[in-house]
Formats: sequence, C-alpha cells, structure tokens
Amino acid sequence: MMMCCLANVSGKVQGVFFRASCQQVAIDFQLSGYAKNLSDGDVQVLMCGEEENINKMLAWLEEGPEQAEVSAVQHSDVPWQDHNHFSIG
Repeated sequence: MMMCCLANVSGKVQGVFFRASCQQVAIDFQLSGYAKNLSDGDVQVLMCGEEENINKMLAWLEEGPEQAEVSAVQHSDVPWQDHNHFSIG
C-alpha cells in the first residue's frame, strides 16, 4: 500500500550528517519526500512510498547515523504527496 508518513526526530540530529544519511537510506528504500532541519533542533522527515519501506525507514530513524543521538521519533500518517525524489533542505 502506498502512503506518506511525517516524522519529527529529536535529539542530537543536526550537524551530524543526519539529513544526508536519511536521504541515502530513503533512496535505498525507494521513498520520496524530504528531510529538513527545524528551528527547534529537530529534523522533520516526510516519507512517501510502500508501507513496508516506510516502516523500515522509521526503524532506521530510531537510530540514525553513527554520529547522531536520537532521543525520540514522533510520526503520523499524512495525505499522499507526490514527490519525484527525496530531497534535503
């Protein structure tokens, strides 16, 4: 089933290559969407694609790249958004 999920990742997630790593993992899982820094220090991640791959991405977000220290991931399903690729902003 195709779907979109929006996640906010908290912790030490800015300045540790979190968004770039997230982009590569999303591409590996054939997801579109984006990862962007928020002003409060969190990273927001929109993932669109197959439900199974979104679940894999959510599991990855719980750990993040080696340099990150993820303290929480909050996520919810959102209406479908059509993205051509996975971007970082």
